[in-house]
Amino acid sequence: MNKIFSLIFFICVSSVSAQGFDKAKLDQYLETLEAHEKAMFSMAVLENGEPIYQKSIGFAYVENKQKANKDTQYRIGSISKVFTSTMIFQLIDEGKLSLDTKLAKYYPKVKNAKKITISMLLSHRSGIHNFTNTPEYNQYMTQAKTKAEMVNLIEDLDSDFKPDSGGNYSNSGYVMLGFILEDITQDTYANQLQKRISTKLNLKRTVYGGPVNVKQNQAKSYTHNTTAWLPDTVTDMSIPHGAGAIISTPTEVTTFLSSLLTGKLVSADSLAKMKEQNQGFGRGLFQFPFYDKKAYGHTGGIDGFRSQSGYFETDDVAFALTSNGLNYAMNDISIAILSIYYGRPYDIPDFEQKAIELSERDLVKYEGMFASQKIPITINIKVNGGDIMAQSPGQRALKLTPYSTNEFRFDPAGIVMIFGTDNNLVDYSTFQLKQGGKKFKFIRE
Repeated sequence: MNKIFSLIFFICVSSVSAQGFDKAKLDQYLETLEAHEKAMFSMAVLENGEPIYQKSIGFAYVENKQKANKDTQYRIGSISKVFTSTMIFQLIDEGKLSLDTKLAKYYPKVKNAKKITISMLLSHRSGIHNFTNTPEYNQYMTQAKTKAEMVNLIEDLDSDFKPDSGGNYSNSGYVMLGFILEDITQDTYANQLQKRISTKLNLKRTVYGGPVNVKQNQAKSYTHNTTAWLPDTVTDMSIPHGAGAIISTPTEVTTFLSSLLTGKLVSADSLAKMKEQNQGFGRGLFQFPFYDKKAYGHTGGIDGFRSQSGYFETDDVAFALTSNGLNYAMNDISIAILSIYYGRPYDIPDFEQKAIELSERDLVKYEGMFASQKIPITINIKVNGGDIMAQSPGQRALKLTPYSTNEFRFDPAGIVMIFGTDNNLVDYSTFQLKQGGKKFKFIRE
């Protein structure tokens, strides 16, 4: 996917503690991912403001077999929005802006600009359509755009809803916020990032990105075609701007999050406003649970890069994962990392298990519409051209891979479907869906 995006991962509720962090087990898990070409990334865990675990797997530059290390810079995508929000709130603390300031003061030609406030832009409640969702986006994303050209693109967008009547993730709003930062300070976003955050926190590898320079230990992004890593698209960084143009390392991302959430960058009132959640959106910060704990952070993606980050206030623990290639669900990787860190039971996946082939005559036995009493979705399983596919309403069909007569997987999303058995015979009427640490029973309608 060649769009800047954000995902929030949700994990079951129970009790956890940081006691029993098995670093050797985490090493083993990450080395297993690397050995089976499941992912290429760097990660870091910070405790009380100090890094206590750093690890890199895979290559920053596949073509030259250049290994990634703790100083490798990755495009962090929408985690950039937390930096943008932080700088906007610094302007608010300085009395140069307010949450009630109207967008019309700076960009009056944007649809509903007289009704859209800074607060709405920050919390994805402006209604401005997300420009990365337009059909034209993939045609220009690799081409440099001037500020005026990006403004014109956003001014031409329709509104998804009346301002503040709903929430819808919008990169457009954060591009606008980045431009407003520049307008108020009469300076570039890149310079303001350095002055307001990177220099204050001694972040030497956190900057506004440009063309990937592997000689400066910057990672290129890749996709996996089941046999090898292949180069992904390269978005020109003039496009994402304040919505996703920052490059950094996981250690520096955790340092930033830890500093922000402990009050070192904005006032207590501003931090409280950043953390407020409305329909799942904060003003730059998302909240997600891990068992009985809650973290504030953000996720991101641009080209083949994917990233996740979070800060657990009760433990003063921050973690970040920045990837330049995935052949496995990032959500499952994050769950594994946090489970091992917090001493939760976790079995390292067996990637040695091989896929099997089933005839079309056998596959049609699994067909049907299935529903769950726990979640309000249906899944239609159907055979198409010798492949078994699973599809929910409004979603694209996913090609499942059989690993046994009762187990099917879609590894890119970490989906495992296990059909029931009775005396070693497959029960085609029911299966258990496993994803993101959760399990749901589905029954054929």
